[in-house]
Amino acid sequence: MLLPLLRSRLQGEVLAWVLLHPDNPSSLSEIAEAVGTTVPTVKREVDRLQEAGLVTSSARGRNRVVTPTIDHPLYRPLAEVMALTFGPVGLLREALTPVDGINEAFIHGSWAARYRQRPGAVPDDIDMIVIGTPDRDELYAAIEAVERTLRREVNYRVVSPQVWDADDGSFKTTVSSRPQVHLIGGSDD
Repeated sequence: MLLPLLRSRLQGEVLAWVLLHPDNPSSLSEIAEAVGTTVPTVKREVDRLQEAGLVTSSARGRNRVVTPTIDHPLYRPLAEVMALTFGPVGLLREALTPVDGINEAFIHGSWAARYRQRPGAVPDDIDMIVIGTPDRDELYAAIEAVERTLRREVNYRVVSPQVWDADDGSFKTTVSSRPQVHLIGGSDD
């Protein structure tokens, strides 16, 4: 529902990962790890993208490394569309992983609902919960960098693990009963 013209959510995640990292060529295994799938699946998607001229690949040792074709006429507009639709998961995960003190982080709200194939308009912002005790300045800097790339606001709420575990109120119940996209810890199952 984020971008219904793609065959699958996985295709969108692979395309977003490659297009949104033009200065950092990724191996097939790095892409697979980033989007949570297998190397053969990534290889098939990359082969399709390469046939279309959207990416190039080369050998680096025993690895196949993929780079977007930034001079392709579709690169810039497609990268912008991918940043708005599939970019938040990979970019937020990448930005939050080095921040110490995060036990769990997940996207919730309307963006998570669209990602989970629930119908509705593409959201203007992203709602996120961070459970833990991260350094607030470090967390702010990480999220601000993602907001600049996405050109959309990330509304986040930091909750200590003790407060989250003890909360039996309506906020946690509401958030927990609706679609979530886990970035760190937790499970989407």
